[in-house]
Amino acid sequence: MFDVALDKTVFELEIDMHSKRKKELAEKLEEKRVCAFPDEALELVLVNIKCHKDRNSVSLVCKDWYNAEKWTRTHVFIGNCYSVSPQILVRRFPNIRSVVLKGKPRFSDFNLVPPNWGADIHAWLVVFASAYPFLEELRLKRMTVTDESLEFLAMSFPNFKALSLLSCDGFSTDGLAAIATHCKNLTELDIHENGIDDLGGGWLNCFPKNFRSLEVLNFANLNSDVTFDSLERLVRRCRSLRILKVNKNVTLEQLQLLLISAPQLTELGTGSFLQSSTQWQSTDLESAFKRCKHLRSLSGLWEVTSIYLPVLYPCCATLTFLNLSYASLESGELAKLLPNCSQLRRLWIVDTVQDKGLQAVGLNCHLLEELRVFPSDPFDQDILQGVTELGFVAVSHGCPRLRYVLYFCRQMTNEAVSTIVNNCPDFTHFRLCIMNPYQPDYLTNEPMDEAFGSVVKTCTKLQRLAVSGLLTDLTFEYIGKYAKNLETLSVAFAGSSDWGMQCVLGGCPKLRKLEIRDCPFGNAALLSGLEKYESMRSLWMSACNVTMNGCRLLARQMPRLNVEVIREEDERYDSEVNKVYVYRSVSGSRSDAPPFVITL
Repeated sequence: MFDVALDKTVFELEIDMHSKRKKELAEKLEEKRVCAFPDEALELVLVNIKCHKDRNSVSLVCKDWYNAEKWTRTHVFIGNCYSVSPQILVRRFPNIRSVVLKGKPRFSDFNLVPPNWGADIHAWLVVFASAYPFLEELRLKRMTVTDESLEFLAMSFPNFKALSLLSCDGFSTDGLAAIATHCKNLTELDIHENGIDDLGGGWLNCFPKNFRSLEVLNFANLNSDVTFDSLERLVRRCRSLRILKVNKNVTLEQLQLLLISAPQLTELGTGSFLQSSTQWQSTDLESAFKRCKHLRSLSGLWEVTSIYLPVLYPCCATLTFLNLSYASLESGELAKLLPNCSQLRRLWIVDTVQDKGLQAVGLNCHLLEELRVFPSDPFDQDILQGVTELGFVAVSHGCPRLRYVLYFCRQMTNEAVSTIVNNCPDFTHFRLCIMNPYQPDYLTNEPMDEAFGSVVKTCTKLQRLAVSGLLTDLTFEYIGKYAKNLETLSVAFAGSSDWGMQCVLGGCPKLRKLEIRDCPFGNAALLSGLEKYESMRSLWMSACNVTMNGCRLLARQMPRLNVEVIREEDERYDSEVNKVYVYRSVSGSRSDAPPFVITL
């Protein structure tokens, strides 16, 4: 019996080895078949693939495709500036012309990341100057950018064309002056929502007199008066200018002159409407708007009131994006404007429009795909105005194409959210912000679990979700079970125990970013994501129940992750951790961490 069994075992082993050899041979033949595609033809195909996710997939096919993708890629997106070093980047992709780079965690927008945390662009620029001398585009978000860096950028890349700075800090208008002076081929200068030191509008004088290439100019968030003569001459020279967004100091009379000089604009950000105007001026401004036949996006509109709304009517018919986030319109004013905007796909408004204003949205904007409703005063807990579930439901009835919503309110019900998602089941982004923490369904006094359960059950395409209100672990059970396409989850003041976070980490296969603040999740929750974190971009936890020992254990078990503890001044080294930031990196721990950041 022993010999028979041994012979049988040897026979089975030979069969297994034979099957393994056949499988390996088949894989090699398949790779040869795929890679037999001519290099020249492959490169011609790859140059037309723009999506970075698609290109990443291409590079995984085989070694030849990996190399072809390496040499043909000209654009790169980096979602975390510490996930890779600039040295590794230039070795992997030697022919980059355009870079998108993100720095600080998103919660830096809410002052949860201390100043001088990092994300300085200068080290990247030094490497780019030698490896990518023909760099043309740089788009930065939440990065630290100094005037010295902007001057270095302007002097080091002779073919530089496009600079976009979003939520960056550390620079002044002197840095913009260096860009204007030295970037002779500049087509785009987009400065948006930055912490900039505004030293005056003289930087507009620095564009050369023969400069004509500008296509995009956005300085809406600057505060100082601009040198209008310089701005007008610049706009008049740049006949290819498509996007112009000025700051609120540009008067209506000046706006009229700019529109006369640039009727070809497709996107316009106006100055302030809070100024006196004669009937003659209003008529002339209306005529200038009427000449803008190609306008698709309108923003700015600081302090616009019903007196001036008719001035905008001539250009409303072609608008697909209307940003009224700086215009605190009332419901009646919005109701008069929207019937002229039948093609709107995106609408940003302030909650001063109230539910009646949102009813007007539902009645007039049937093609709407994105709605953002911002609070007029998010810190006033006693305010009685604003929007409720009634306005949201009204929009959902009239706007079945809605895909993206950001909705700030002070009350909501489970039934209303269920109705909303049944009316609009194709949501990809659902960000409901009930501004009072731990606010239950105000009619039933029950948690809002069933509301977000309805969202994840109904909206199968959901990619981004922000939850709020009184929530138990049941919400996170629903998310883990049903949100199979979810990529980003933001959580605040929610959950009952570690089980909630464990459900999410164990059940959302495409999760890339998890942002948590003021929740009862502790070490068990943190350590439940060991198999998930390397496939994610980042995890942020603040004001939770995580301890230093839990963070150390995570770092020990996952050495390829960077586990950064951001310490407060009075925080004990062995106590609970107030803020922890976890992210994957192929370049190891960063070398520029300040003393209050401990990398474990």
